[in-house]
Amino acid sequence: MNNLCKKAIAECIGTFVLVFAACGVAGATGGSLVATSLAFGLSIVAMAYSVGRVSGCHINPAVSLGCLLTKRMSGKEFIVYVVAQILGGFAGAALVFGIFKMANVNPLGDACNYAVGFGANGLTTGGVIGALLTEIVLTCIFVYTILNVTDEKAGTGKIAGIVIGLTLTLVHLIGINLTGTSVNPARSIATAFSALIYNGTTEALAQVWMFIVAPLAGAALAAVLYKVLNTNKAE
Repeated sequence: MNNLCKKAIAECIGTFVLVFAACGVAGATGGSLVATSLAFGLSIVAMAYSVGRVSGCHINPAVSLGCLLTKRMSGKEFIVYVVAQILGGFAGAALVFGIFKMANVNPLGDACNYAVGFGANGLTTGGVIGALLTEIVLTCIFVYTILNVTDEKAGTGKIAGIVIGLTLTLVHLIGINLTGTSVNPARSIATAFSALIYNGTTEALAQVWMFIVAPLAGAALAAVLYKVLNTNKAE
């Protein structure tokens, strides 16, 4: 098995765990702000110190785009990573939705709305412009942090996974009540489709474009900031 294939499998597994565990917590707790935020952060920490050794633990197309734009990966690798992430996200969402469905539990009911029930994203306040701005800024913070703490010259290799996990927790604490917090197109796509398949919920799918465009724009902005501010280091 070649290295790229191993990396793809690692990315698929990592994204599966992120979506299954974190979105599962969101569903089980009725979208609890603290529990859901911690679940996303802890999932990243767990995967960073496991599949991270194989693929770098992007498990997010926005992170991969940031790495592509800062020349840390090739175009071919980027495509393979994104496909693997989306497949892993679908698998995680399908399983967690399926388990809740078999248990006759509906986290999309009165306890919480579709925007936070399984980490599926949607407008809550602020309208389209507010949602786009929120996701761009939060993704920029997240990806910019990743690009810096994973810099070989930063000296943060051993604790990088913890820093990244805490940062993901932070952006979820800010964004859950605004958009459900995406910063990750793979899991937004997966949960939006799963909400449609299992619950007939169309709102998340109708709005998923925002949670593809905005995180990718935020990642591109983070890459630009990194290049501008870290030029000397890069050289």
